[in-house]
Amino acid sequence: LENLQPEIKELAKRLRYEVSVRGKQLGWSEKVARFHFTKNMRRIVTELYIRDNCHPFKATLLVWVQIPMWVCVSLALRNYSIGALGSAVQEQFSSGGALWFTDLTAPDSTWILPVSLGLVNLLVVEV
Repeated sequence: LENLQPEIKELAKRLRYEVSVRGKQLGWSEKVARFHFTKNMRRIVTELYIRDNCHPFKATLLVWVQIPMWVCVSLALRNYSIGALGSAVQEQFSSGGALWFTDLTAPDSTWILPVSLGLVNLLVVEV
């Protein structure tokens, strides 16, 4: 979308000129000229989105799926770790870790996992 902005600005400038010339020829009011400019600009931008396959909704689609999924997984892990779903699951979490985190119900005192998770997410966003 950002790469299309210079092209959209150039097309808008040219369309504004064409609408003003056509409006003077046909005696359009300012309101009618603005309506025709908006209608044609919307059509041109839609054609650009189709041409480059970059509709703005595609950028937000992941968020509408990812946020509810993150909330559900977070709540499920919280319920598992506090024993809300039974003590057998909590016992498995308390003895099922690896490396330096042998108890998955205890907070990470070394901050290795939270920091590494934050850095990986930052890397994903930047890439």
